[in-house]
Amino acid sequence: MLTVFRWLLRIVSGLIVLTVLGTLLVYYFAAGSLPAYDETARVPGISAPVEIVRDTGDVPHIFGKTDADTYFALGYVHAQDRLWQMTLLRRTAQGRLSEIFGARTLRTDELMRRLDLYGLATRAVAGQDDETRAALEAYARGVNAWIGEVNEQARGRGAPEFFVFPPEIAYWQPADSLAILKLMGVQLSSAAQSEVLRARLSLLDKDWPRDLMPAAPGTGVIDLPRYAEAVPGVPASTAALRRADAAEMSPVAPRDMAGASNAWAAAPGRSAAGGSLLANDPHLGFTAPSTWYLARLELQSGGVIGATIPGVPAVILGRNAGLGWGLTTAYADDQDVMIEELNPAEPTEYRTPDGWKAFDSRRSIVQVKDQPPVTLTLRWTDNGPVLPGSHYDLGSVTPAGHVAALSWTLLAEGDTSMTAAIGLMKAHTVDEGIAAGELFVAPAQNLTLADENGIAMVTIGRLPARDPGHDTKGMMPAMGWKAENRWQGTLPYAQNPRVVNPEGGILGNTNNKTVDRPFPNHVSFDWGDTQRIQRWQRLMQEREVHSRESFIAAQLDTTSPAARSLLPLVGANLWYTGEAAPAGTPEARRQRALELLADWNGEMSEHQPEPLIYAAWMRALQDRLIRDELGPLADSFTHVEPLFIERVFRNVEGAGRWCDVLQSAPVETCTDIARMALDDALVGLADRYGPNVESWRWGDAHQAAQDHPVLGQVPVLKWFVNIRQSTSGGDFTLNRGLTRGTGADPFLNVHGAGYRGIYNFADPDSSVFVISTGQSGHPLSRHYDDLAELWRQGEYLPMSLDPALARAAATGITRLEPETP
Repeated sequence: MLTVFRWLLRIVSGLIVLTVLGTLLVYYFAAGSLPAYDETARVPGISAPVEIVRDTGDVPHIFGKTDADTYFALGYVHAQDRLWQMTLLRRTAQGRLSEIFGARTLRTDELMRRLDLYGLATRAVAGQDDETRAALEAYARGVNAWIGEVNEQARGRGAPEFFVFPPEIAYWQPADSLAILKLMGVQLSSAAQSEVLRARLSLLDKDWPRDLMPAAPGTGVIDLPRYAEAVPGVPASTAALRRADAAEMSPVAPRDMAGASNAWAAAPGRSAAGGSLLANDPHLGFTAPSTWYLARLELQSGGVIGATIPGVPAVILGRNAGLGWGLTTAYADDQDVMIEELNPAEPTEYRTPDGWKAFDSRRSIVQVKDQPPVTLTLRWTDNGPVLPGSHYDLGSVTPAGHVAALSWTLLAEGDTSMTAAIGLMKAHTVDEGIAAGELFVAPAQNLTLADENGIAMVTIGRLPARDPGHDTKGMMPAMGWKAENRWQGTLPYAQNPRVVNPEGGILGNTNNKTVDRPFPNHVSFDWGDTQRIQRWQRLMQEREVHSRESFIAAQLDTTSPAARSLLPLVGANLWYTGEAAPAGTPEARRQRALELLADWNGEMSEHQPEPLIYAAWMRALQDRLIRDELGPLADSFTHVEPLFIERVFRNVEGAGRWCDVLQSAPVETCTDIARMALDDALVGLADRYGPNVESWRWGDAHQAAQDHPVLGQVPVLKWFVNIRQSTSGGDFTLNRGLTRGTGADPFLNVHGAGYRGIYNFADPDSSVFVISTGQSGHPLSRHYDDLAELWRQGEYLPMSLDPALARAAATGITRLEPETP
């Protein structure tokens, strides 16, 4: 027996030793790709030495003799810290994910090939101005210089991910940067999804789109036809719609997560220190590492600092010595689904206003790992690329004998958005910034500007010119052969919404409705916010003058205007009602929850139970209101729509009918449904978090899920690469933490401010910024998540253009020297 024990002990000890040695070996190879920030490298492609100073936040401050050398160094540092992220973005835009991930990403590749993002980017290079082309080429040389070092010096294949996936890395091309810029546009447009959903609702009941997808306050839409009248032959159905993110690694965001953001500015007269102020925090889906990368560039026109996107040679959000700029998604209606009629006698032709016309077609081969390649036939009409019915669920609104094509400003030839980005960095006044925005094509954004003397906001990006007689006003798919439904080019830039130096001295946007124009100059019928704007207006009006600190406080505000307006309405007949109930019973739990909510101020604090109770209640309430009418289609409404609930409980235009359960004999009141929904929510919360209501915490459910898009799904590894943090805020707070809305963890925070910046032109070097993870994309780097805790706590990094300050706090200085022949 003793002998057996000894041998077992030896075997176990041996396995432990092998595991430790294996772990150390993996760590050794993975750590080999960690870049050294304090070294000198000789590289081809620069004209003079370049200095890259890394400050304490790992923000590179790049000093080059020429602009080309500076852009070269930006490409070099992007590749040092985010090479895997850059190559993954490039593969996504090219439709080449399946080469390394297999069949699971085939659907995503198919969509990218049909949209032809990379082809458009390749052709657009020649359309950029000389300065922009030079920047793109220099940036590509910088990326390739680092790839060369990785290959020559065995730097761990450039990133740990390349030990898991094929390590071959194609050299960077200028078109790659343009393709990534277009890929960002894919994430920010959701009009096509809204068209399909509105059409599906219209087929069931003409009034349902008005209730469930209500227009933002302002002039309403009159005489919108039922979809069956605009596109005959489509049967009504309550079948569930496929979510846009159902395809693996799809860049298409679901309709309820297609971009959001905040930006506001104060003129010198409304600033305590007498200088303009600007705040900006764009919202995107959380990832690890973040979409954003902080950098400072020293150009011939002066220093510029802010947020870049790895793969793109520009500061997208930031400031220079004279001008600051921020972006918010404009929610412009920049997509139209066109139903194209096929020629019954010749299916390779489609109907146009002038008769039948052949599709523009070509073949494309998608290589699939461990499977035979897939050949796609790509087709285009005058209106845009033809998409199969499986994308955007177009098949559910396309009649037999027809196909769907997508008109989209993002798919315009000769996109000069990159030239606009380079020009914006070199603008030093509000007027120059507005002028630079004219070359921006897509996606439409609200550009907020501030210089020493004033502020402005202008919508940049092309807006479709539609015929006033459009069948569906662009709100639902329309017949593509009708001349009145086809786009008539784009509107002049001068017609885009614009405000310069408003009389009140403050302007801002939270994705709210910006103009109240009649169709077709309306910009959009669907806006991203009707709630946050209320809180922002109150915070701005509470002070005569603002400061950097008051702008920070507004950016971090977690009070929900939706909660403040909905709870008194929904619970009007429930507060302090009911008979005494024994402790631990559902009735007692409901009464205690109502007591807590009655005293709650609407602050979505991570430390309190009230936000969790409110969020679960409203979620259960909306589901009870719509589930019996919509069936599986109700799953398309993953987030609470406050305007819908308000319409129902105020019985606006008869919307109170949603409270009655159609399948039951009794006529339920809205109070009945509210009480039952609260019980539903409390039962679910008790099962998950225990019976003690006071012990529940919003932050336990509302963790920021900043997950690695690939390794974050791998067992064990996910615990090392995913960044999870308890957070405050919610769907409708200025410090927005949009919940997932689906699955076992519907309140997980998956979409928010990956970047925050405050620019103060009274003292420019007191400006601040931060991103939500860290600068490095390497999980073994201390800079992988070192900014995440600052971000969670509402803290920032200094955003200074003073070279002396950067050097004084330098944690490493990289020197690039020209390679001698």
